[in-house]
Amino acid sequence: MLWELIATIFAGLGAAGIALAIRFISRKKAPRWLIPAFAGLGMLSFQVQSEYSWYQHQAGMLPEGVVVVRTVEQQAIWRPWSYLYPQTLRFIAADVAKAAPNQRNSDIWLVELYFFERRLSAKRVPQVIHCQQQARTDFTEKLQIPAPGEAVSAVWHKLADNDPLLLAVCQRQSV
Repeated sequence: MLWELIATIFAGLGAAGIALAIRFISRKKAPRWLIPAFAGLGMLSFQVQSEYSWYQHQAGMLPEGVVVVRTVEQQAIWRPWSYLYPQTLRFIAADVAKAAPNQRNSDIWLVELYFFERRLSAKRVPQVIHCQQQARTDFTEKLQIPAPGEAVSAVWHKLADNDPLLLAVCQRQSV
């Protein structure tokens, strides 16, 4: 975040330098307010570009076998341009390459989910996916793994047939 602040300041200084060049070329006939206006516009433009490119940059840095299963687009009143083109400021990725089957029930897989959010550190949360019954739950010490054919308990959350997490884990493991 410190580097982003420094880059924002330098974007403002660079844009102010362009305004100074315009004033020099016009032999000071261009208005003086052009300098701070260009500086502000340069800093704002850099921040907007940084917000929009964050998701592609982060997703591109994910190692092989880690797939994005959900994105969250946000709009905010203090970012009026986000109403025209919403920004992806959060996403969830699953490490399907390192997903491990349960020894007691091969329809159940342990997978690591990574929660990414702009300007925050990534969080890692282990999840248990039941492919046959299309359900997921948090991995805890108290988790009771159902035997093959046994129904899941109330701590399990049902997933839709087309849920990206379910598809990523279960289809990859069936190959």
